[in-house]
Amino acid sequence: MKFGQVDNPEEIDFRLPADHKDTTKMLSENKKDKPFKVYVGCAKWNKTDLKNFYPKGTKDELTYYSSQFNSIELNATFYNAPSREQVLIWKDKTPADFKFFPKLTNSISHFKRLIDVQPAVEEFCDAVSQFDKKLGMVFLQMHDNFGPKNFDRVEKFINDFPKAVPLAIELRNKDWFQDTKEAERLYKLMEAKKKTNIIVDTAGRRDMLHMRLTTPKAFIRYVGANHESDYSRLDDWLKRIKKWREGGLQELYFFVHQNVEKESPLLSAYFIKKLNKAFELEIPIPKTLDGK
Repeated sequence: MKFGQVDNPEEIDFRLPADHKDTTKMLSENKKDKPFKVYVGCAKWNKTDLKNFYPKGTKDELTYYSSQFNSIELNATFYNAPSREQVLIWKDKTPADFKFFPKLTNSISHFKRLIDVQPAVEEFCDAVSQFDKKLGMVFLQMHDNFGPKNFDRVEKFINDFPKAVPLAIELRNKDWFQDTKEAERLYKLMEAKKKTNIIVDTAGRRDMLHMRLTTPKAFIRYVGANHESDYSRLDDWLKRIKKWREGGLQELYFFVHQNVEKESPLLSAYFIKKLNKAFELEIPIPKTLDGK
């Protein structure tokens, strides 16, 4: 089964939980009068996954994708760490204001589980740093069975991570989302080190919807259920983002996934229109082949 997928999405309570008490405090302490930076994108750019999006005759998928979106959550790097040369090729195909958000390779997160990974981390960061100003944020996604007993590994990883490269972290073990000393230690560490805590909104893992921001930058991975509720869920997110922006949120990274990726550009276009209106932005609205 795909991550977070459920057979009957109409039975899921999709309401967003209340903010964690420390989210409001952190935002207020970091509140600055700066323009709101917003990036919305999909997880992949290839034709196989992103259906009903590319016009007939499209020769280069990334070039076209980056003409429609201002960012990409780069999942491909999870399976194969890119070379410096590959990164430069991707960089040169995209507009000046485009951002890449590459996922750290699974050899670091899933196979070595953060043990003795510094050489691999430095090699990865050296490659993606070639994105230069087009690098949004690197992110780490850990396995579901990586729980709070591994706090020391996460602490070392964060402390050793190259300071010049922005980092976000996604934890999936349910015990990280309990009100425990271990979880609180981690979030305080991330806040102190300015590492962004990723929020995942997916049907089958409502426990991951923790609403604990550790920086004034919200990194949200939204997984639609291929159900009519996908749009009302985005409306709810817009309300929450408005609240966060009023409280001090400076940047938003919002990536739309789907179990059937045909809907991702449609959902993204819907959400971007709402964001543009709510915050007086001019984010490009992606086109889809059905004209919506």
